[in-house]
Amino acid sequence: MSGPRPGSAAERLRRLRWVLTGLFTALNAVGLLVFAVLVVQADKDRGEQALDGELRRVTSTMSRVLQYDDALVTAFLAEDELSTKCPQFAVLPSGVERFDPFFSQRVCVPVDNAVLGGLAQRAAQSGTLLKGNVRATDGRLVRIGAEPFRNPRGQYVGAVVAVMDAEPEQSRHEQMVLMVIGGCVLLLAAVGVAGHLLSGRAIRPATAALEQQEVLLAETAHDLRTPVAALRALAETATRHPDQGAELLPRTVRLAGRMGSIIDGLLVRARLAAGVERLAIQPVWLDQLVTGVVAETPAEDAQITVTAAPTRVDADPALVQRAISNLLDNAIRYGRQPGAQAQVHITVAGGRVTVADHGPGIDPAVAAENFDRFSSGGGSSGLGLSIVRWVAQAHGGVLRVYNAEEGGAIFELVLPLSDAAHPGFGRPGSGQPGFGQPGFGQPGFGQPGFGQPGAPSWFSEHRG
Repeated sequence: MSGPRPGSAAERLRRLRWVLTGLFTALNAVGLLVFAVLVVQADKDRGEQALDGELRRVTSTMSRVLQYDDALVTAFLAEDELSTKCPQFAVLPSGVERFDPFFSQRVCVPVDNAVLGGLAQRAAQSGTLLKGNVRATDGRLVRIGAEPFRNPRGQYVGAVVAVMDAEPEQSRHEQMVLMVIGGCVLLLAAVGVAGHLLSGRAIRPATAALEQQEVLLAETAHDLRTPVAALRALAETATRHPDQGAELLPRTVRLAGRMGSIIDGLLVRARLAAGVERLAIQPVWLDQLVTGVVAETPAEDAQITVTAAPTRVDADPALVQRAISNLLDNAIRYGRQPGAQAQVHITVAGGRVTVADHGPGIDPAVAAENFDRFSSGGGSSGLGLSIVRWVAQAHGGVLRVYNAEEGGAIFELVLPLSDAAHPGFGRPGSGQPGFGQPGFGQPGFGQPGFGQPGAPSWFSEHRG
């Protein structure tokens, strides 16, 4: 099925759909970005709080067990259980009062003592708990916390500095960041797809309505072109030969009626496509319908031969008439060699209408494309053949195309035979008995000799 034509209203709606999808996705992307930043920052803060809580447990415990005997005594700290576990710690002076610094027995992370001393001095000077990240001597990220302590006189004389490896927490946080990014990407993709589907569902009725409107207008112009040309030819003939008015006037009335039927058929086609109406299926004499279409088709520069057998099908007569007219018009227009007269042979039998021409034929590789609306290998809009195929499919039939061995294209429209096409059924108004009844095919039906013993039940008509 071909897509909408460039520049059509349906194509503009589809572009609008993509624009709306892009805007919807962009707005959601901004919201997801803000949400992701908040989540990542909150996770980072929670990780640092967990590290700081562990460091504070060590520094506060050591600050409470410090003892003074004229001076700070740190020797007994080596016996404390915390001295042999991680995180490691150190009790360092700030310079106000001299005492021997103490370092826990277990070294979990190699850290420059000068860095620890500087942090202890700043904590004692400020009288507040300090915390932050530094790099160990081996390049690892470590978290440190310094809690100042006082002497018996109330002076801040040093600080307990605890050190903890922050690499595990940093790795966990980085994995969490990757998960958040991946989740946001997947969620954004899902939001974009959902937005595109929802926007498509929302504009689908409008798109379908616009496409049907464009198709209706295009098909109207296509199908009325031939009868309008015929009507103009009749009017010009009547103007040049007023004495032929009595003969031309009935043809003009019939042609006007056919144009009205075409318009009615187009409206029915649109209503059928919209699902608000069904085909007006009824028994139709296909051979009579075809000869009627041929008689009403202007073909001054074409030679048309009709060979038909009485054939009754179940079909919508207006739509089938339209399909036959399109096949005939296509053969007259494109089924000829350059500079030659168009020669068209129409055969009706067994629910089949075969239209053969003597043109250049058709490439099988592009035959299916020629059945698409607005596509044609001959420079036309391509509506004619697409309408024929739609009529065939709507009736449960098929449209076939192939090339004749002697040259030219052959189009075959196949329709379902009528259930009433059985012995005992006659042609309305023909005065003929039913098929297979005594007297059927006697001379006088169609043309002299039709149906005589040994002759096929066919009639032929030549127009040129």
